[in-house]
Amino acid sequence: MLRLVNKLSIVTGRRQVTATPARRVVFLLPMGIDRPSGRRYLNIARGLVRLGFQVRLLALHPNFSACTQRRFVVDGVEVWYVGQMHARKTGSIPQSFSPFQLLRVVVQSTLGMIWGVLHSPATWYHLGKPQPINGMAALVAVCFWRGQSFFVDCDDDEVTANRFTADWQRAVFAFWQWLLPRLAMGITVNTRYLAAQMARPGRPCIIVPNGVTTDFRAPPLPIRVALAAALGLQSGPVIAYAGTLALHNHPIDLLLQAFNLIVAQHPDATLLIIGGGEDLPLIRAYIERQPWREQVILTGHVPHALVRGLLSLADLSVDPVYDDSVARARCPLKIVESLALGVPVITGDIGDRAEMLGYGTAGIVVPPGNAAALAAAIQELLLDPERRMAMAAAATAQASRYDWERLAARWATIYESR
Repeated sequence: MLRLVNKLSIVTGRRQVTATPARRVVFLLPMGIDRPSGRRYLNIARGLVRLGFQVRLLALHPNFSACTQRRFVVDGVEVWYVGQMHARKTGSIPQSFSPFQLLRVVVQSTLGMIWGVLHSPATWYHLGKPQPINGMAALVAVCFWRGQSFFVDCDDDEVTANRFTADWQRAVFAFWQWLLPRLAMGITVNTRYLAAQMARPGRPCIIVPNGVTTDFRAPPLPIRVALAAALGLQSGPVIAYAGTLALHNHPIDLLLQAFNLIVAQHPDATLLIIGGGEDLPLIRAYIERQPWREQVILTGHVPHALVRGLLSLADLSVDPVYDDSVARARCPLKIVESLALGVPVITGDIGDRAEMLGYGTAGIVVPPGNAAALAAAIQELLLDPERRMAMAAAATAQASRYDWERLAARWATIYESR
C-alpha cells in the first residue's frame, strides 16, 4: 500500500492540502463520466490532480459493448471503463435490461470493478454513490483483499431518485445506501439534507455541492444567433429547462402546467426543453395534444458541450420540484450552469436552492409543487426586464462560489481528516 504523508500549509489563514506524489485516489463510479453525476466526479478529479494528487476513475459505461476506448486520460485523470451501467443509455431514451440481462450486467460489472480495484493500488478509495455494484467491489477488493477502508460520496437519495420495476430492487438499493455510509471512514455529500441523513459520529462529513467550470460561458453572439435561427426562435421570450426527462424525479409536468398559464399572457413565448430521458415519448405525446404545441422545442439528448449554447438562448430557466426527499437531496447542476451563463433561475424553495440563488438575487424560489406559483414567478420576471438583467449579473457572480477548483480543494480536506 502506498504510504500516506500528511502535510498542512497555512495560506491566508486557511487550511490547505499540500499533495505529494504518493497520494493516489481511486474513485468507484456506477456511471459514465458524461452522465450528470459522472461530471461531478470528473471535475472533482481534475481539481485533485491540479492539487498534486494522482487520480483514477473506475467507471461503468452507458453502452459498454460499443465502447472502443476503455482507458484514456482527461486533464491528468485516468479513466478506466470496467463494465456496463445498469441501463443502456444511448440517444435520447435509455433502454432497460430484462431481469436476466440485468443480473448478468450486475455480475459482470461488479467483477470488472473488483478487477479494476485489484489493479489500482491507492492511498484512498472513494465510492461515487452508495450503490450495489461499486459497494460490493469496495467490500471485496478494498476491505477484504487490500485491508483498507473507503470513503463514500452521496449526491442523491438513491432509493427515491431511481425508478424501480420491483420492490426487491428498491430494497436492495436501500440496503446499500444504509450500509455503505456506516462502513465508510468518511462521507462527502452535496447538500445539508444528505449531511444530516448520512453523517456518523466521529467520522468526517464534508458538504461539497455541485459546481461549474470557469470556462462554462455563453458562446460568441454569432453562434447564439445561428443556434436561435436553427431552432426557429423568434423575438418572444424563451423559457428553458435543461435536464433529464424522467417524471418520477424530474417533474416536468409542473413546468408544462405553468407554461399553459404563461402562453395566455405571452402568446409568442417558447419553452425550450433540453435533454432526453425515459419519459420523453410520454412528454412529447402530452405536448402534441396542447394548443401551444408549436411553441415547445424538445431537443432530445445533446452533448454537454452544446448545452451551454442552447441554455444561453433563454431569458430564464426553470427547475420544477416537489417537496420530497429527491429535491431535498439534490444540488442541481442545471442551476449552477444556468447561473454561470447569466440566466436567472426559478425553482422550488426546498433543500439548498434558496442559498444557491443568493436568496433572491440570482433567481426566485416559490412553493414547491405549485405550478401556478411557477407561472406567476415566470410572469413576474418576463414583465420586468430591468430586474431580470440585474439577476443575470448577480447569477454570474453567484456561480463563482461554485467553481470546481474551489470545491475540489474542499473535497481534498476529507483525506487529511483521517
